[in-house]
Order: sequence, then structure tokens, then C-alpha cells
Amino acid sequence: MMNRKGAEFPSNLHILPLDVTDEGSIQQAANQVQQQHGGGLDLLINCAGILHPSGRGETSLRDVSSQKGTGAFGQHASNKQTHTAVMANISAKVGSTTDNGLGGWYSYRMSKCALNMATKNLSIELGRGRNKVICVSLHPGTVDTDLSRPYHKNVPGDKLFSTERSVQYLMDIVNGLTMQHTGKFFTWEGKEMPF
Repeated sequence: MMNRKGAEFPSNLHILPLDVTDEGSIQQAANQVQQQHGGGLDLLINCAGILHPSGRGETSLRDVSSQKGTGAFGQHASNKQTHTAVMANISAKVGSTTDNGLGGWYSYRMSKCALNMATKNLSIELGRGRNKVICVSLHPGTVDTDLSRPYHKNVPGDKLFSTERSVQYLMDIVNGLTMQHTGKFFTWEGKEMPF
């Protein structure tokens, strides 16, 4: 979908490959942004994560550690390279400690919970500068991707979203954000979610 949008709006959408576990990749992307956009970006969407890196579920601490790093520290590391007008971190409802009624998915939950903490911290730090930055976490709903495919049978049909539909919901939220929203977590419906 992003490639289609890039073709439709070549001057407005730039897709940069980035490995959030590699500082060199992060620096290269930051340099590319600086070269292409000089003063920075209007919108940065951080979306990185894996559910079961080994393909066999959570069977080792190594899997938990690598996933936590990818989802939380990797995204946070990329944030220190550039400041933007809106920074939207793609989180998940399962990252809410308040809303956790099922348990399980330890590493994915911990990863998204840590990302939510990074969002809160960044909202404070990036709100201090002369150029204020709105920083939020967004839950995209259950999107029809490889990550969610094994769980589709548990999702009502009207709650399983195409990528395009989820993006539209999230962009509607992003387009309505003000500084009063910074540091908060929103669902695809635009409802505030407790951390």
C-alpha cells in the first residue's frame, strides 16, 4: 500500500528502509531525511515489531529479549535521531497494563508496554523544546497481516481490517491531534486507551 501511495504522491511520501536493531541503519535513514527534508518531518510513524521471532512461540528468554529490543528499544533509538511535528508509535491494545484481561504473549505485550513508556517519556521531552512535537501511541486494531493471520478465527469479521482501512482510521486520528493529545494512547476508533 505504501508503494502505491508513494507512486500517487511522489513528492509527499518517502519510504525509507530501516532496521531498528542497527544503529548504522538508523543513522543512514536520519541522514537521508536531513538531505531530503532539511528541517525535518511533519509526521514520523514508527512501526516495528515481531510476534514470534522463531516461528514457534515463546520458548526461550532469547526470543523474549530480542523481541523486546525490536519493539521498544529499537523504536526509541530511532526517535533520538530526528524530531518531528507528530510522532506516532504503532502500539497495540495488548500493551496496556490496565486493559490486560487475558495474559499471555509476554514478549509482545512487554515490547508494546515499553514502547508506550517511551511514547510518554518522549512526549515530555519533545514538549519542552521551542518546536513542540506531538507524540502518541496508536492501536491500529487487528489488521490482516502475517503477524495476525494465525489469530483471525478469534476476530469478528467487522473487526479484521485491511491495511488501507486501518491506515485511514489512524490518519483520521493523526489529522485531529493537538498538543493536548501528546503522551496519550489511542485506539483505531479514536478512543483514549489507558497505558
